[in-house]
Amino acid sequence: MSQALPSLADALLRSDILFEREALDTLIADMGRAIDVALDGERAVFLTVMNGALMFGGQLALSIRTDLEFDYVHATRYRGATSGHDLHWLREPMASLEGRTVLLVDDILDEGHTLKAVRDDCLRRGATRVLVATLCIKRHDRRVEGIDSDFNGVEVPDRYVFGYGMDYHEQGRNLPAIYALKE
Repeated sequence: MSQALPSLADALLRSDILFEREALDTLIADMGRAIDVALDGERAVFLTVMNGALMFGGQLALSIRTDLEFDYVHATRYRGATSGHDLHWLREPMASLEGRTVLLVDDILDEGHTLKAVRDDCLRRGATRVLVATLCIKRHDRRVEGIDSDFNGVEVPDRYVFGYGMDYHEQGRNLPAIYALKE
């Protein structure tokens, strides 16, 4: 017998709203302009990490004026849970990364295991540089060495966050704000 999912409605009652959509819209538009400057007209591969970066990635792409080639990867450590485990590759990039700049787009830089593995894989495939864009960076001292975000929207506290692409037990990705469970 399958176990019932925790209630999203209950989670919202036990959460603080951290960032409303209007603030995120402004930050993402600013990121897009900064990425245009960094790309300086170069046609990069816009590589979205699914499923979390779907909402943010789409909005960020519309804020970038430089022509881009689009692809995605699906790598996860969470699988619907609130803490990560081993990395699982569900889809690798199809676009050739050889000799290219990759703009790697993800929802959050937490400890960085997943993002570092994907970034390193891009370099292994021949990318000349990988620029990392994240919607959030979580404030703590557990980040793996060697990964950071070149472009970031907001910093979030060291709590479980969801909304705006990030899930609460595979729910709430389409919430138009970022929430954090109360401690």
